[in-house]
Amino acid sequence: MSRPSTPSPSPNPTLDTIISSLKTGATKNILILSGAGLSTSTGLPDFRSPDTGLYARLSPLQLPYPEAIFHISYFKHTPEPFYAIARARHPRNAVPSIAHAFIALLEKKGVLRFVVTQNIDGLEIDAGVSREKVLNAHGSWKTQRCLKCRVPYPDARMKDAILAGEVPICDRDGCGGTIKPDIVMFGESLPREFDDVESTILPEADLLLVMGTSLKVAPVSELPRKVGASVPRVLINNECVGDFGSRESDVLLLGGCDEGVREIARRLGWEEELEALHREAVERKERITREEGWGDQEGPSLDECIAKAAERMKVRMGVSEGHRRMLEGHLGEKMWGILRRDT
Repeated sequence: MSRPSTPSPSPNPTLDTIISSLKTGATKNILILSGAGLSTSTGLPDFRSPDTGLYARLSPLQLPYPEAIFHISYFKHTPEPFYAIARARHPRNAVPSIAHAFIALLEKKGVLRFVVTQNIDGLEIDAGVSREKVLNAHGSWKTQRCLKCRVPYPDARMKDAILAGEVPICDRDGCGGTIKPDIVMFGESLPREFDDVESTILPEADLLLVMGTSLKVAPVSELPRKVGASVPRVLINNECVGDFGSRESDVLLLGGCDEGVREIARRLGWEEELEALHREAVERKERITREEGWGDQEGPSLDECIAKAAERMKVRMGVSEGHRRMLEGHLGEKMWGILRRDT
């Protein structure tokens, strides 16, 4: 795997000011907003990178649009594509990155106010961040339940279904409902706690750190604009996103998240502590993975899972008239949303 480019610190002296503020204890309520780029160094692909992102690799499935695989309406009708790629996408063998460990280090130093993550891999908590400090805005793979009866589904049986590439079905009292991980799909509401972030936590933040996100999925993407004008905003990302750069106090560290946090840790004199915390987190996650019975089963790659799913769907579908109408309806909804947004 090629390493991301080394981040280029902003020429604006604000970064030095932020480092100084952390050293003196003036900064003590850091709000973090993270996305898929935080986890790419662990082997989990992001969604929107050209060629390598998940959406770019889904074309063999001939979805009405790439995001359909994560749309609740599509999932209810056709969960097979989601579960076909679940084995390759499930974070069972993913270990926390240096960037995840850096978040845990901020909490250890007493300067972390809260983390809003768009990721569903749970690696912030695996790195040692307290659960009460993290909002998984888009849910998590950690738990699952039946869409029909809403009863939680056993972890062991979910594991078996994912490893087999099958759709798990609820057999409670003959229910027969499809099991869905507790992730927030398109078309579903964010957890109620997100409102608390906007009303309570955001006003308390004295530094916003945004890492590894394209800032394209609302309403999470709107948070950086809502932070107070006097609050410094630091972006660690491969490219400039959102309205970053529009404020004098914005700091851009363009590059990989791991490299960006290492640069900050170096300036703070936290490098050795960060590396030690990362080693502990990796060892802990590997031990938990073994205890849960996932083992070292890497299984087929993401592209292999997609190819197999595409073949199965061709054989199974034939394409039925009802399925065709459903796909066209989804495409119509997508286009209508685009037209409304552009007017």
